[in-house]
Amino acid sequence: MNSTRFPRTARVRARSDFDRIFKHGRRVALPVLALHFQADQAVAPRLGLAVSRKVDPHAVGRNRIKRVLRDAFRHVRDELAPGDYVIVARPGASRCSGEELRTAFHSLLKRAGTRPAPALPLTPAPGTMPAASPSDPLPDPGPG
Repeated sequence: MNSTRFPRTARVRARSDFDRIFKHGRRVALPVLALHFQADQAVAPRLGLAVSRKVDPHAVGRNRIKRVLRDAFRHVRDELAPGDYVIVARPGASRCSGEELRTAFHSLLKRAGTRPAPALPLTPAPGTMPAASPSDPLPDPGPG
């Protein structure tokens, strides 16, 4: 999937969908954002945003919050479990920078358990035995 686009099919838009997610979905929250989500294997991950005038009385501020959250969702959409995700901004969100909003969003996803565990590193973890250097002599295989 092309992560640079945010098609209409990736949005929660209908009031009935918002009501269903708020009523039947799970919720995790931070002081600046709350995440309501409902797993649904039939749909690709979709995002809904709720940013009221209580969060910021100015449309410019509300739109900035939505733009940052849409962009953060767009970059992780392929990694998310199928279902609907609704982010509700709280009044403290208007004082957060874009990076702080992204961090809060990723923290919510992690707390909700909607992202798979990170892949294991390809390099082995350091152990208690030092690695052999090329100048070390080879051990004697013994009789055999």
